[in-house]
Amino acid sequence: MAKLPKEFQFLDLSDYGRPAGHWIAKRFQNTTVTPIHVTTMFVITGLLSVGFMIIEYYVTAAFFIILKSILDAADGELSRLKNTPSYVGRYYDSIADFLLNFCFLSTFCYLSQSSIFLMLLAFIGIQMQGTVFNYYYVILRHSVNGDSTSRIIEDCAPKAFEGESQNMVNIFYKIYDTLYISFDKVMFYMDRNARYTPPFPKWFMTLVSIYGLGFQLLIMAFMLVFKLHEFVIPFFIIYSVFIFVFVGLRKLILKSN
Repeated sequence: MAKLPKEFQFLDLSDYGRPAGHWIAKRFQNTTVTPIHVTTMFVITGLLSVGFMIIEYYVTAAFFIILKSILDAADGELSRLKNTPSYVGRYYDSIADFLLNFCFLSTFCYLSQSSIFLMLLAFIGIQMQGTVFNYYYVILRHSVNGDSTSRIIEDCAPKAFEGESQNMVNIFYKIYDTLYISFDKVMFYMDRNARYTPPFPKWFMTLVSIYGLGFQLLIMAFMLVFKLHEFVIPFFIIYSVFIFVFVGLRKLILKSN
């Protein structure tokens, strides 16, 4: 099952790992491997990438960053194939992404000898970029009866799906909320009326998908391969300017009802 009905699917530039992720998920469909196991695999590959960056095996580090992106697609694919939606899995995935992004940028800071202030600025930027894409993507999915595991406004712990513990959902929600609440609130404040628009056109979602995590990781991998790692932090600071472009574009062209 796709996240969107076929007629609303768009070219997601951050989702290049989906075909390989689906292939991996199919291999695990009739096994005891769960989506949470796959999420843990991408955490391990992300940490391996950090390790290889530190010892300056940049091409290998880039490989593991891309593998992390593929496995990040595979966990959701496996959940849909097994028909086992999970809020614990959804929050675990987002928490892992947050922490790995911090590890990646901290490592680039170490390699380039950048200031911690600039690293934190780039980290805030990269998280806000992802929030912009996810906010519009979740709104689109809800507006066309697509996948609804993610909610437009995560303001309270959801009711657990059948087969998962409500207590675990509450714990993972609290961690997720602590990490993401500031970014979510800023995005909601910037464009609270976006949820009242007709379904976003495909060209808009494709444009905004350059802020998807997969595309961000692809940029990091590219810079590693070509030994441009010292430019990663300033790049993502400057890259944040499109936040205002995309929000302004939505408000000016794709007006709310």
